[in-house]
Amino acid sequence: MISRVGTEDFRPDAFIGECPVILNILNIVDKVANEDATILITGESGTGKELIARKVHQKSGRKSEPLVSVNCGAIPFELLESELFGHEKGAFTGAHRERIGRFELADNGTIFLDEIGDVNPEIQVKLLRVLQEHSFERIGSTKTISVNIRIIAATNKNLDNSISDGKFREDLFYRLSVIPITLPPLRDRKSDIPLLVNHFLKKLQTVRKQKEKTFSTEAMDVLMHYHWPGNIRELENLIERLSVLVDHHVFEVSDLPETLFQNKQEGFPQPVTPVQQDMGFNDAVEQYQQHLILQALKNTAGVKSKAAELLKMNRTTLVEKMKKMNLKQLF
Repeated sequence: MISRVGTEDFRPDAFIGECPVILNILNIVDKVANEDATILITGESGTGKELIARKVHQKSGRKSEPLVSVNCGAIPFELLESELFGHEKGAFTGAHRERIGRFELADNGTIFLDEIGDVNPEIQVKLLRVLQEHSFERIGSTKTISVNIRIIAATNKNLDNSISDGKFREDLFYRLSVIPITLPPLRDRKSDIPLLVNHFLKKLQTVRKQKEKTFSTEAMDVLMHYHWPGNIRELENLIERLSVLVDHHVFEVSDLPETLFQNKQEGFPQPVTPVQQDMGFNDAVEQYQQHLILQALKNTAGVKSKAAELLKMNRTTLVEKMKKMNLKQLF
């Protein structure tokens, strides 16, 4: 069984990982934290981009000042400019009072611009000026406001493609990516899954006062073989769901959702033909059946009952076929 989480000091927002690529990223964070160079964090959704931004801020000399986060992709275009730069009373219909923007609120601290790739070209121009001059005007004002801030941006988009398509300014990209950090998807750092699982279990135990729970070795093997399209966020959501719905102390394979046994990243191989393989029809069919069985067992971490469900056959039939094909010793 996987050991229970410990009782050492715990921070729910910690960035967890010990694989080489993560250790290298954390080393970069240590080196740049006290510099004011702009950072661009890229990676798929759910890989922990905001956690890295928080870690940079917490290690910097600005840690006692505000860290202001803005999800640029979640704010409608017509509101984003006001959200970032503020506006004067009467600047537009509905502007009933003065509004201080996020850049002003972040003065002397750090601003984190998440989903920067979703910002429209008009606002990109104003962002470029802030990066160059650290100054801007509120909407409806001619007074220039200067700020002393550290800018960290993040995106899950390929900005090279956005630049080629004319949707993102190349000069803004270079201003943002003085220090580029790319976070790997969870499927490329699976050795960190047990650490992350223990971290999330302890988070629930500490923050929500839930009882200690753990995963059986077999259940953890399933987690290790899954491709995690939603990355760390998907893993955390799974842990929380199991902790709420499963009463017993040890999570077993039977407790896991069916989606974990359907590895969409690796589909079944295409059938071979006798002409391609220089073999008879019966031999080609047997070889293809062997490929299907091996793939199903791989996608279900060797759990025969789940592999049989995936192949839509009885478990006893699968076991007999494995025995006939001398596959039983592999699982």
